[in-house]
Amino acid sequence: MKQNIHPDYHPVVFHDMASGFEFITKSTMTSKETVTWKDGNVYPVVKIEVSSKSHPFYTGQKLFVDTAGRVEKFNKRYKRS
Repeated sequence: MKQNIHPDYHPVVFHDMASGFEFITKSTMTSKETVTWKDGNVYPVVKIEVSSKSHPFYTGQKLFVDTAGRVEKFNKRYKRS
């Protein structure tokens, strides 16, 4: 394997902002923010908006989407004269 061509692959804490869930895994992502993990070590923390703890597919919660309003807007905008 060639030296000095691969990105730095290190442990990173991902923090789900929607649910507060945190998990640690290896990644090439970096951050200036750090957090002290349960093992006592300090790791960079990357904030994310969606994880398996907050995504509707994994949680089983359904989101109500206003499709009727969207269709009405579309028809109003592109109505044939």
